[in-house]
Amino acid sequence: MDHQIKDQKNTSPITVLICFIIAVIEGADLQAAGIAASGIKQYFALSPEQLGIFFSAGILGLLPGTVLGGRYADKVGRKKVLIWSVAIFAVFTLMTVWVNSFYSLLAVRFLAGVGMGAALPNLITLASEATTAENRGRAVGLMYCGMPVGALLLSTWSAFDQSGDWKTVFYLGGILPLLAIPLMIYCLPESKEYLQSVKDKVANKVKEAGFKVIFSAPYIARTLLLWVSYFFTLMVVYIMLSWLPSLFMELGFSRQQGSMAQVFFMIGAFFGTVILGILIDRWNKVLVIGMMYLGILAGLLCLNAATTLTTIYMAAALTGTFTIGGQGVLYAYGSFVYPAHLRGTGVGAASAVGRVGAMLGPTVAGMIIASGAGASGVFTAAIPGIVLAAIIMMLLSRKLEKPQQLNPANQAVSS
Repeated sequence: MDHQIKDQKNTSPITVLICFIIAVIEGADLQAAGIAASGIKQYFALSPEQLGIFFSAGILGLLPGTVLGGRYADKVGRKKVLIWSVAIFAVFTLMTVWVNSFYSLLAVRFLAGVGMGAALPNLITLASEATTAENRGRAVGLMYCGMPVGALLLSTWSAFDQSGDWKTVFYLGGILPLLAIPLMIYCLPESKEYLQSVKDKVANKVKEAGFKVIFSAPYIARTLLLWVSYFFTLMVVYIMLSWLPSLFMELGFSRQQGSMAQVFFMIGAFFGTVILGILIDRWNKVLVIGMMYLGILAGLLCLNAATTLTTIYMAAALTGTFTIGGQGVLYAYGSFVYPAHLRGTGVGAASAVGRVGAMLGPTVAGMIIASGAGASGVFTAAIPGIVLAAIIMMLLSRKLEKPQQLNPANQAVSS
């Protein structure tokens, strides 16, 4: 056992680093839709409602992708599924620049979302299983901070890009992951916990993982609580990711100023993801969860009240710190909730439910804007969902603190 832990610590840096690189690419690709929104809207002559549907198409693809990616991660391995996932979202992101109709645009964005969705649960499980349980939150946080880094790099480029060509961001989003595939093939190690779970299955020590298992005792309560929290938190996260630059343009600011607001949002997201990931390992989990959701509420209220460019930038940074940072905490929490043989399936299913909220969020925001409520109406409408998600996560945190009697074959990792 000591030898296994030592090997696991040795593989941790390279695994987390490669997962971080993929997260950077995914973060840039997720941000690409929001940054290219004004150009796409003009090129395809889209209404606000159609633009919201465009945002939601990619997020809708995340839903089946996340379910399948998580399920097959437990069946054939995290590394193999991750490589295929990255290849899929690379190809269809690149195809975005060649479509010539609104419906073909939705189709390629949906399929790119399938690839991105399948990659996420494998990034989470690989990072969490590359280290010990005591450092799991930090490992997931360090990996997931690549998402805001990628979005930050793309937002910074957009803020200073004078060409206004929306296709460039999708060229970058397609070519970069294709270049990363050889790195994963030759340098990314498979999870040792997954390999051990395969040996246990062969020895009939662990039952075959499946969706029905996460609804059996003792997982059903924590599964449902995790799902509700993911749903409402990701709804708000993806409203911010998709609409933030456009919301600031609705307030009368320029495209460059809206992109700079997104830059500050992602700077806050980077620090929030790293710091909250460390704190979830070191502090009381209930305290960290409460602080996270209070921070999200404070950010939304500040965005709603901000009137000057400086205060808007500060409010965007505060919101990014706790929304994206909080999302990283939720993903780390998924790795605590389920044992190795269920981790991909459990995290994938929870993420898929979160994607339903993420899919609905941008569409609802588009309807709110179209109704005339404007940016203030969007920020206000996000608050009740965050309050509910906070209550649910506090209940889940307390539930995980209570020791439970589990069958040896189904022991949960809740430390």
